Amino acid sequence: MAKLYFRYGAMGSSKSANILMVRYNYEERGQYAVLLKPRTDNRDAEEEIHSRIGLSAPAEYVDEFLKEISGAWSADNEKYLYHGKIVDAVLVDEAQFLSENDVDILSDIVDFYNIPVLCYGLRTDFLNHLFPGSKRLMEIADIIEEVPTICWCGKRAQCNTRYANRKIVRAGAQIMLGSNESYVALCRKHYKEGKLWEQD
Repeated sequence: MAKLYFRYGAMGSSKSANILMVRYNYEERGQYAVLLKPRTDNRDAEEEIHSRIGLSAPAEYVDEFLKEISGAWSADNEKYLYHGKIVDAVLVDEAQFLSENDVDILSDIVDFYNIPVLCYGLRTDFLNHLFPGSKRLMEIADIIEEVPTICWCGKRAQCNTRYANRKIVRAGAQIMLGSNESYVALCRKHYKEGKLWEQD
C-alpha cells in the first residue's frame, strides 16, 4: 500500500539532497518519480531543486501538477499517466510552503491511485511555529520521519534560527527565503539563549 510521508528536518539537514537521491533511486530502477516544488521557493533557478552539496535536478511546480490531476480521480483507474509516463512516486521538496488543500490532494494521490507521495520540508519556522503545509502533513501523513542534523554543540538541532548582524531575529514574516547567510540550525537551549555559534 502506498503511503504519504513527511520527512522533516531543520535547515542544513540535507533534505534536498535526500529527495534527489530518492528520485535517482527510482530512475535507476526504470521508474518515474515526479519531482515537485512549491512556487514560493524561488531561491534557485526556476523549476530546479538544488542541494547545498551541489546536487541538482529539474523539477516542476506543485500547483501546475495538482491542477492537471484535479478532478481526474476514478475508481477503475489503476495507473496515473503524467507527460505520457506512468507515475510511480511523487516527491515534493520544501513542503512547508504547501497549502492545506495541496496536502489533501496529495493524500488523494496516495489513497485513490496507490502512488506513494514523499514530502520533505521544515516542520517549524524561525519562531518554532508550524508552517501550514507542515501542520497538515503532521495531521494526516502515514509516516513522519525526522531528517536529523546537529547544533554547533553536538545536540540535536530542531530550531530554524533566523539571524541578522550576528543576533537572533525574533519577529517578522513567517516566510523569508534564505540560506546560511540568514539561518542556522540550533538546539532548543541555544535558540533560547540566543547563542548562534560556540564563540558567542
